[in-house]
Parts: sequence; structure tokens; C-alpha cells
Amino acid sequence: QVQLVESGGGLVQAGGSLRLSCAASGSIFSINAMGWYRQAPGKQRELVAALTSGGSTNYADSVKGRFTISRDNAKNTVYLQMNSLKPEDTAVYYCNADIRVWYASSWSTEKGDYWGQGTQVTVSS
Repeated sequence: QVQLVESGGGLVQAGGSLRLSCAASGSIFSINAMGWYRQAPGKQRELVAALTSGGSTNYADSVKGRFTISRDNAKNTVYLQMNSLKPEDTAVYYCNADIRVWYASSWSTEKGDYWGQGTQVTVSS
């Protein structure tokens, strides 16, 4: 019913920048929070940044001042601008969204937590 498709990952040198995008599609009634998580090899998945529909943001301490999350509500898309990248930012980055899905067959909605497939970000030293 709902898909999150990420793009924008890649290989970059330390100090460089990347911009990740995540577009939600499908039978979407509304989207509350959207955010980005990351998982490095051998580590747990961690929150990088989140943004509510009301505009409140939350960042991991390790990325504050370097990363900026934004969203285009008309396009159901969330972005992560990553500047001053460090080798320790290397990870698979996952998009996450809290979406209320519309079911026309039952004239109802249901809230769910959705994930993208992940995009690799590699920062070389």
C-alpha cells in the first residue's frame, strides 16, 4: 500500500556533502513524522534526524550542526542534507515515516510505521 524510496547515497571524501531523498508513495491519507536512521556494520540502528508534520526537529548529537532534515509535504518527500561528512558517518541510511494509510475498500485509515530499503553512504578519509 505504501512505499518509501530513498536516493542520493554514494561515496564521498571526508569533508564533502551528500543529499539524501526519500519519497513516500501509495494510498497515503496523512504523514506525521518522517526521519532518517542509520546502521553501521556491527552497530545498532540509530536515529539521525526526525521531523514532525508540525516542523519540530530532533537530531543525534553526533550530527548537530552538520546535517539538516527538511521535507516537502506536497511531494511526501523528506531530505537529509549532510555536510562536513566524516568517516564515522559511513553507514546504511534508512528513511522512516509514520503514515496513516487510506483503505478505500473499507472507507477507513490505519496508522503504520514504514521503512525504506536503505541507501549506502560511504565517507573515505
